[in-house]
Amino acid sequence: MRFTFDKDTMIKEISIAQEIISTKNMGSILSNILIIAQENKLTIKATDIKVNFETQVPVQITEEGTTTVYCDKFMGILNSLPSGEIEFNQEKKENEEQSINVIIKPVDKKIKFQMKSMSQEKFPEFYSAENVPYFEVSSKDIKEMIAQTSFAVSEDETRYFMNGVFFEKKGDNLNMVATDGRRLSFVSKSILAGISEFPSAIVHPKILNIILKHAPEEGNIFVAVVDKMIFFKFGNYKFGAALLEGQFPNYERVIPEHQAFNFQVYKADLVDALKRVALMVDKKAGRIFFNISDGVLKITSSQSDMGSADEEIPCQYQGDSYTIALNFRYIEEPLRGINSEKIAFEFTEEMKAVTMRPEPAEDYFHIIMPMQKE
Repeated sequence: MRFTFDKDTMIKEISIAQEIISTKNMGSILSNILIIAQENKLTIKATDIKVNFETQVPVQITEEGTTTVYCDKFMGILNSLPSGEIEFNQEKKENEEQSINVIIKPVDKKIKFQMKSMSQEKFPEFYSAENVPYFEVSSKDIKEMIAQTSFAVSEDETRYFMNGVFFEKKGDNLNMVATDGRRLSFVSKSILAGISEFPSAIVHPKILNIILKHAPEEGNIFVAVVDKMIFFKFGNYKFGAALLEGQFPNYERVIPEHQAFNFQVYKADLVDALKRVALMVDKKAGRIFFNISDGVLKITSSQSDMGSADEEIPCQYQGDSYTIALNFRYIEEPLRGINSEKIAFEFTEEMKAVTMRPEPAEDYFHIIMPMQKE
């Protein structure tokens, strides 16, 4: 097999493959990428068994063929080479049928790398995504929905059904929900008009975060939910991922129908205060206190061996004073994705669910369960 390619174009594709591959074991086929040189196109595949990636790049093929190479080493070689045309040449050693050398060198430089490859016969087969019923949705909308939910999934592997984002069609709306049992993030967008029903799914955040990073800012992407798989495709990229099994919790029961109190703060004030108070927060417990009183929100860290911190910022509120203990991370993480000038918090009692949302309200919100004060 022999072909030439543009270094910078190849690096872009291989960097995505690196994100898919989860093992760095050089002896494992799952640490390799599959390369198929055929009809002046190079097909590149990578997988960690649960998430699949496929792309195609234009190359100049002298001799067609298929092989696999260790992804990290290949990427390291590419990064070390100057920009321009690179030649990839696979040669079999005599009398060593399974030992295959790959030579990588710039077309016009006296630089040469030689590395071993592994037989493509060991590379896992992908679940076919050719004839599945894709539907088309706004890339911008999907990316916004992922950004509002993927951080809130549970990391507790014994509760595997909460290790992903719930993905459902409700009327013409696409709902995405994530929870770890102590918080819940919800977003719903009317983007499915005219799209036929598809089964609800629990999607691993790894594939969603890859889509968030690489899907275009404008235009549409194609999505399909079939059997135990979800598929995405856009541009020259195809992604597939196994769905998580299990019954997602009844998230609608967690969403308060009515909350008696509401206070609002400027996002810039809240972000700055949290940064300072966080310096004294116990990282393990993560507890901070919101003390709400007329016109003032006082944010305080728990008293610890290191000391404590507190800061007052103006807030729009009139009424009785309340003190609510919250996990710092559960405020800070959703705050990154809220783009409004003001943030609203709604609550009823000090130990009942708090709703955090943009002001004015949009199509997403975050539910946070308070912590014990001690």
